[in-house]
Amino acid sequence: MIIIKTEAEINRMHEAGKILAEIHRQIAKLIAPGITTHEIDQFAEKLMKQYGATPEQKGYKGYQYATCASINDVICHGFPKKEKLKDGDIVTIDMVVNLNGWLADSAWSYAVGSVSEEADRLLRVTKESLYKGIEQAVAGNRIGDVSHAVQAYAEAEGFSVVRDFIGHGIGQEMHEDPQVPHYGPPNKGPRIKEGMVFTIEPMLNVGTYQMKIDQDGWTARTRDGKLSAQYEHTIAITANGPIILTEQ
Repeated sequence: MIIIKTEAEINRMHEAGKILAEIHRQIAKLIAPGITTHEIDQFAEKLMKQYGATPEQKGYKGYQYATCASINDVICHGFPKKEKLKDGDIVTIDMVVNLNGWLADSAWSYAVGSVSEEADRLLRVTKESLYKGIEQAVAGNRIGDVSHAVQAYAEAEGFSVVRDFIGHGIGQEMHEDPQVPHYGPPNKGPRIKEGMVFTIEPMLNVGTYQMKIDQDGWTARTRDGKLSAQYEHTIAITANGPIILTEQ
């Protein structure tokens, strides 16, 4: 069941989103060769607490961290680690902020130092594909219009779109309806309506879209070991178009 949010509820989610966006802004200043994703995770959790918020991911199905930190060939759900990031790495930091019971979810991929031309292009196209999807997230369209816009743009640029992980509704629960794939034909799926709130979070790979899971049961990697990137926003549907609740 898709839960329609009131304007007041969307405003509360927006407040959580502002905190999340500010944390990403601060993380961007820290990203450099030599820092660890464990340090970034601790920094993000400390900032959440300073803003009166909590990390919704921590404790979710036994997950132990405030963030997911996915490096290079890791698609998503990577554990923060104490190994130092190296020049040329790319890393995705994904987190869900809980502010007074209302949630916001956003992931950003960062370049560490000087990255390859291929990595730089992957980051750019992944972010652009997110915004192509957001452009279609208007009342009257269907979820499939969002999905198709992401896939069409990403594949035209030569990258594959991960199938196994998708966007989702969000509110007081981390995962609600509707499900939001990043691939598929247009004009399919639920009709987009005013008051819906959901994430769009394309994960693009340099090689195959197929993945494998590490023995930890969480970490998802590209099957061919090639690079992956992700950008994610939480958006609310209004009569005047989508509002990005987690804008940096």
